[in-house]
Amino acid sequence: MATYADSGVDISAGDKASRIAYNYAKSTFSSREGLKGTPLIQDGGFAGAIDMGDYLMITNCDGVGTKIDIALEMQNFAGLGYDLLAMTADDAICVGAEVVSITNTIDTNKVDPNEIEPMMKSLAEICIKEKVLIPGGEIAELGNTLTKSIWNSSATGIVEKNKFITGENIEAGQAVISLQEFGFRSNGFSLVRHILKENNIKFSDICNEFTGEDTGKTWGDVLLKPCILYHGALLEILGRFGKERKIDVTGIVHVTGGGLAGNFFRILKDKNLGANLPNIFPMTPAMNILQKLGNVEDREAYKTWNCGNGMLMICEQKDANNLIKLLKEQNISAQIAGEIIEKPVITHKNCGAFVTEETEMLEFKAE
Repeated sequence: MATYADSGVDISAGDKASRIAYNYAKSTFSSREGLKGTPLIQDGGFAGAIDMGDYLMITNCDGVGTKIDIALEMQNFAGLGYDLLAMTADDAICVGAEVVSITNTIDTNKVDPNEIEPMMKSLAEICIKEKVLIPGGEIAELGNTLTKSIWNSSATGIVEKNKFITGENIEAGQAVISLQEFGFRSNGFSLVRHILKENNIKFSDICNEFTGEDTGKTWGDVLLKPCILYHGALLEILGRFGKERKIDVTGIVHVTGGGLAGNFFRILKDKNLGANLPNIFPMTPAMNILQKLGNVEDREAYKTWNCGNGMLMICEQKDANNLIKLLKEQNISAQIAGEIIEKPVITHKNCGAFVTEETEMLEFKAE
């Protein structure tokens, strides 16, 4: 029975390290007292906010993780830039911010221009589409310190103070809208790689399980599917800087590492609220197949992967159908997943590979 820990990832140690890092980060906040650029304290938030007087500047960083290992083995970097921007821009949009720029760092054991070119081409393509500029970056050749390449980025965004989404206005009875994702995004790939390795499956092996037909697609093709990038589509609803907001959204959740419930609790902290979500999107076929191959428990899968739900949005019930309509106009599949409840637990439908009558719904408590 495979778990994320079996792949070498200790979530509890990671959470503890994050708390340590953020406490030290907060210790620097007082150094800006009385100066422009005072930070806002947002424990557990998706992005850091800095008060610039007339507006808030939003900063955050992330990377493509071990998804790059698959790209390196397949020598396919065509969509990796989409993933890199999504990891930062889709965190920033959770507070309503428009990402203005992104810088990136490629650390590698040996610089290969034939790899750098398609990586940067893919990043430039999606940045142009999202109206995000790349003011600079760094490529570092580290020799024996690394055995592969690592790709990370930092984003800077802006948002008006009156449009800053904090989650403080979330109330019981509000609707929760799920936005569909068809791939793994850039999270949980250590477990994916572990399962394939244990089953002697290579990324270059043909995978026909999804349709039952000979499609010629490899596991690498399936796993390298680029993220859906929600940032630009949501800005059309939330309003770019200086533009009006079409619908009042009280909270946004980016479903990344930690899964649906784990990320949802990040915006419900200290509110003594939860959610009942009987109508989330189903897992992708690839996730169900990998679950079966690795004998991964449904609960473990939902704590590791997005499981078909890339983002959640909270709004008043009266606005829910209009929000879904506006999202579909931006080519984002969305549906009402459930509602906020007056109980600090998150219960959602189980679409895993091992559903029984006893596990049709999964319940999670804040950790």
